[in-house]
Parts: sequence; structure tokens; C-alpha cells
Amino acid sequence: MLRVENSTRGTILVDRGRVANTIWTRFVGLMGVHHLDAGDGLAIIPCSSIHCFFMKIPIDVVYVNKEDQVVALDPDLKPWRMGSINRGVKYVIELPAGVIERTGTAVGDQLKVSY
Repeated sequence: MLRVENSTRGTILVDRGRVANTIWTRFVGLMGVHHLDAGDGLAIIPCSSIHCFFMKIPIDVVYVNKEDQVVALDPDLKPWRMGSINRGVKYVIELPAGVIERTGTAVGDQLKVSY
């Protein structure tokens, strides 16, 4: 079970998520998902960029480096769009749309990730 805390802000981004760390789970990602509840999320490891092709819902995307620091954000990324391309990204966390804004997550924030 994935849990992601934003240590900088003292907020929880994910408290019952999952990890995609195989070729198949990384490929499938959130395709086919029709709804994400607050607390849901997916960490795609390793991953430096994403796309939302074949997705049904908008998502927030947090790009994270090897030190678990936020290096970029794509809030409210709509289906059929490409995520941004960023240097130094080790993995991404996909969240329900609105989590980045609600938690105040920003570039440079330190995350605590456990799974």
C-alpha cells in the first residue's frame, strides 16, 4: 500500500495508493479508471514522463527526483494530453485532480514515500 506525505507542508497526498513498477503495471497505469477518491494515487517507478492517452479522468501529476523532492507538477492534466518533460525525474505520482492545489504542494517540497 502506497503512502505519500508532503513533509514540507505537513499534508498527505496518498494514503491508500498503489505502485506500478513492472512493465505491465506501468503500461496500464490508470487507464480504465473512472474515478479516484481522495487518498488514492499511483506511483509509477521508474518513470520520467507520462501521457493520459486512453484515460477517462483528469489527474494531478507530481514529478519526483531520487531524493524524493518535487521537481515539477502537472495539475489537472486532462485525458489525451502529454505530461511535461523534466530533467532529474526518478518517478511520478498520479493523484486525483485537485490534490496539488488542496495540499499546496510545490516544486522543492520534500516527500516521504512508503510502500
